[in-house]
Amino acid sequence: MARSRRTTPFDDLITILARLPWWASVLIGLIAWLTLNPIANSPMPVPRAVTPNDMGGVVAGQLIRTFASFGQYLIPFACLFGAIGSVFARARRKKLLADVQSATQPGKAIDGLSWQQFEQLVGEAFRHRGYAITETGGHGPDGGVDLILRKAGEKYLVQCKHWRALKVGVPVIREFFGAMAVEGAAGGFVVTSGQFTKEAKAFASGRNIQLIDGARLKQWLTQHRTAHAQPRPTEPVQPADQPAKQDPTCPVCNSAMIKRLAKRGANAGNPFWGCSTYPGCRGVVNV
Repeated sequence: MARSRRTTPFDDLITILARLPWWASVLIGLIAWLTLNPIANSPMPVPRAVTPNDMGGVVAGQLIRTFASFGQYLIPFACLFGAIGSVFARARRKKLLADVQSATQPGKAIDGLSWQQFEQLVGEAFRHRGYAITETGGHGPDGGVDLILRKAGEKYLVQCKHWRALKVGVPVIREFFGAMAVEGAAGGFVVTSGQFTKEAKAFASGRNIQLIDGARLKQWLTQHRTAHAQPRPTEPVQPADQPAKQDPTCPVCNSAMIKRLAKRGANAGNPFWGCSTYPGCRGVVNV
């Protein structure tokens, strides 16, 4: 079995920051700099006779100053990398959503995703429904809360189950309901690319848990694609190479003309342009 790659605390910090909005990482970096820089540049205390009882305070102060000296650069640097990672991750999620929506068979496209990509796709689907998303990473493909949603001051949890063949049973829903109680969530969603058993649906009923199966998820994605594909109404624009139509002027006296209807003769009932000064001027223009 291949060994898992070891990560440093610095790598873990960047990973956590990359899950936040880019502006949040930038804000954390700025606060860290404004907090640590004055501590790192604070003057050293004047040496004096130090008793054994004072050694603990002296050592603690020196450790804090040393941490601030390195942290004032390392933490903003990590936040910068986290912000860049957040921007690229957001772009990948948008592309993932667009690829699934443009697929001729969205169901098969969803089945072909890894469980990490499935969680990202579900997050994008909720984001386009007006929720603020926080990715927690869950505990792998088979358990844990994967997304935390916030909307109108309420908190909701999401668990993703990328199970293609098996149906999600009641034990999963019961465990998720316990997680909702611990987190104090107003509601929750369990999303699967497959289906739910009748027992799972019965348990979720009345507990403010919405079960989103593969068919409903595909419907969400289709609705979002249709909403974006629908053309917006635009006002008619006069072509640049065609002048706007104007009422003609009288060919006799150059006065404005009025559209009239012929009452007699061979052209009775047909419109024509007549001089506005009629009967002073009897100039006419055919419509």
